[in-house]
Amino acid sequence: MRTGLRKKQSHRAECITENLRRLKRLRSKGPSCNATTIRHDLRDRNPMARSIWKGAIAFGLVNIPVGLTSAEEPEAEVGLHMVDKKNNARIRYKKVNAETDEEVPWDRIVKGYEHEEGHYVLFDDKELDSVQPELTKTIEIKQFVDLADIEPLLYEKPYYLEPEKRGMKAYALLRETLRQTGKAGISRVVIRTKEYLAAMFVRDDVIVLELMRFPDEVKPASKLDLPSSKDSKFEPSKKELELAKNLVDQMTEEWNPEDHHDEYQAKLMEYIDEKIKKGASAAVKGGDREKEGSVTASNTIDLAAYLERSILGGKGSKSGGVAPAKKSAAKKAAKKLPKKASAKKAAKKSA
Repeated sequence: MRTGLRKKQSHRAECITENLRRLKRLRSKGPSCNATTIRHDLRDRNPMARSIWKGAIAFGLVNIPVGLTSAEEPEAEVGLHMVDKKNNARIRYKKVNAETDEEVPWDRIVKGYEHEEGHYVLFDDKELDSVQPELTKTIEIKQFVDLADIEPLLYEKPYYLEPEKRGMKAYALLRETLRQTGKAGISRVVIRTKEYLAAMFVRDDVIVLELMRFPDEVKPASKLDLPSSKDSKFEPSKKELELAKNLVDQMTEEWNPEDHHDEYQAKLMEYIDEKIKKGASAAVKGGDREKEGSVTASNTIDLAAYLERSILGGKGSKSGGVAPAKKSAAKKAAKKLPKKASAKKAAKKSA
């Protein structure tokens, strides 16, 4: 694990160094180079971020190796940080004891659940680890539903699923199946030790994995004070409804997402560029981030045979049949995971 962490830190340092070199080259171009130009140049040179997670889609007995990449543009929002204007240093938060006001070191911090006012059930890291979802690198499709039947309020965060080279054919098979049937694959996936409900569907040539809220995480609209559609005093007149429909017809256009953008962010970037041109810039100390690593996934062969076995076995994942290629993949995954009982179980499960 330490070796993996060192590799991630080394890769991250190389990326930062390269971006700093590009920044210096861009700065040397003079006044024509502004903050917006720099952000766009760095984004264009790094068009797609590295996969934050690598694993496999379990489609019956077919195993499709994929990488998971965020579908959100990381630079869509201008990042503003809090800085002390006295010495231009970043603001840092300290974890302090509410009773003594002393700073508390990490090794003394535990987590607690308040079950009644002032009374907590306390947990250390080992206890929390014991109830966390089992770490697995498999997105197992549990069922298929009509995409149109999924409540949009449940959608939370989109990701792209990108196939490994050895999984291109199987990926294309699943993609075209979802496209032609209009279905979405419902699954559960573990990302950064948290389990999510997810829907898998097609947009253009990519399979999208949309993380979803669980139904009990959405507040029922019945608790709101709304005009009842059954109350006659709120029923619109025929003339009002016709006028409203005519207005809608006049304003109806073909949907083009390119026509819409965040005007506040654009104006903020213009203002930032103006301040940079005037020399209103300062060196600020502090701040750092980390990114998630990844492990490799499995191969796929003889798609038709595994699909047939999946159908004959009902639920392919419970039929008892295992693809030979997936065994070797499990061994590779096991080598990269910590040698703990839970990691071994996860490797066996992905097999």
